Amino acid sequence: MIKQAVIPLAGLGTRMLPLTKALPKELWPLGNKSILEYILDECFDAGITEVIFVISKNKEVIKKYFLRDKQLEKAVKNKSNILKTLLNLDKVSKKIKFVYQDKPKGLGHAVLCAQKLLKSKYFLLLLPDDVIKGSNCSKELIAINKKKNSSVIALRKVKKNDVKRYGIVGFANKHKLKINKMIEKPSIKLAPSKFAIIGRYLLNKSIFKLLKKQKTGKLGEIQITDAINNMIVDENFYGCKFKGKYLDCGTTKGYIKSFIEMNK
Repeated sequence: MIKQAVIPLAGLGTRMLPLTKALPKELWPLGNKSILEYILDECFDAGITEVIFVISKNKEVIKKYFLRDKQLEKAVKNKSNILKTLLNLDKVSKKIKFVYQDKPKGLGHAVLCAQKLLKSKYFLLLLPDDVIKGSNCSKELIAINKKKNSSVIALRKVKKNDVKRYGIVGFANKHKLKINKMIEKPSIKLAPSKFAIIGRYLLNKSIFKLLKKQKTGKLGEIQITDAINNMIVDENFYGCKFKGKYLDCGTTKGYIKSFIEMNK
């Protein structure tokens, strides 16, 4: 059973500065809940019992958000709905562990920071920029893993002119969505398909051996797609065309659209 998930939260949020200087984008509201709480809801609904947050020292506010505040609870004791929400955050905090990524060295490095806390053969990796409405994507990945006994990644078909914005996969067997390559932000000419990687991964722990050997790429970062490309040489790796609606919360424009969509 897959019971653990990793959520990388140490990024600087540069695309949304200066708004992210004081409040990390993961805590921005999508209605009456934060982006991060929607990601957690997906995890827990999929059967995850422990979530590992990878944060930086500049994002201690995320830890504070989930800590119990008895004085605040006392102040709203006659407002049952608000009190219930606060108590629920405290309940959720018991399922969260924190590790630190001191420098922004890429997604691959963030995953490495969580290695010591991961126990089982497979784990989920969820990127908080990506919210999926209407269907539990993590459940879909877990179902494929159970059937194929392999790593799985969420995929979304994009327009031809948009492939340069995403990591794009190629297939050894397109009908079965068996992946044989990944290219980060390729040109239209070099793109092996129009299927883009969305921020949901279900990974075999064997990726850690590869990440430790992985050389830094652009901006001195350790890219997880490079490690996965080495991984699929020896292991099966499948895609999942998830059923829900993809919401991009990674840019200010995308966040505004997502807020409107979640509050229809």
